[in-house]
Amino acid sequence: MTKNSGNTVKVHHIRHLTPSTYVLRFDRDQRAFTPGQHVILGIYGQKSAREYSVYSGEQDDYFEVLIKAVKPGDISQKLKNLKPGDLLSLEGPMGFFTIEPEIIPHGKVVLIATGTGIAPFHSFVKSYPGLDYKILHGVRYASEAYDREDYDTERFVLCTSGENSGDFHERVTDYLKQNTCDPTADYFLCGNVKMIHEAFDILKEQGVNPLQIHTEVYF
Repeated sequence: MTKNSGNTVKVHHIRHLTPSTYVLRFDRDQRAFTPGQHVILGIYGQKSAREYSVYSGEQDDYFEVLIKAVKPGDISQKLKNLKPGDLLSLEGPMGFFTIEPEIIPHGKVVLIATGTGIAPFHSFVKSYPGLDYKILHGVRYASEAYDREDYDTERFVLCTSGENSGDFHERVTDYLKQNTCDPTADYFLCGNVKMIHEAFDILKEQGVNPLQIHTEVYF
C-alpha cells in the first residue's frame, strides 16, 4: 500500500522527552484541524484507543501528540514501542476546546495546565504567533517542563510541587491564590480534574466570568 486510506495512518517517529514521556508524530494526510482539538488514537488492528490532544501546529503537515506512558499493557506503553512505518488507527480531529477567532488577534488568554495537559496549549502557541498568552504549567519536577523552549520565557511560569527548581515552588492553584487574576482574560484549564475544579472556583472568586473559563479534563 503506497498511500494511507480511511482512518489508517503511519508513524513517522517518536521523540523522547523523559524516560516516560514522548512525542509521537504520524501522518496528517491533509485533515482539517483547529488547535485545541483531539484525536482518538490506537494501534491498527487492536481495539484499545485513547483521546489525545493534538500537540503540533495548525500549519504542520503532520500530527503530533504528547503522551506519558503509565502502567504496563496500557495503550500509552504500546504506542511508545512503535517504530516508523507502523500503522495507527485514527479518528478525528474533533472537540471544542478551541480559541474563538476574535480572541486570537485582540484578546488575552491564560493557559493553565498540569503535566501533559499542556499539549493543546503547545498547539495554540505554535499556531497563533501573535497570541497574547500566559502559561502556568504545574508539574512535580522541572524535567517535566516539556519543550519549554517553544514558549516565550516572559509568558511561561513553571510551578514545581516536588522540588524548588521552577519559577514558583508550589502548585498552579497556589499560584492563582497568591496572584491577582485578570478578569478580562479568557482562561483555559487542561489536566488533572482536581486542579480544574479548584482553579475554576479560585477564578470565579477573583471575579472571572465562568463563561470565560474553558476546561478540558485529561485525568
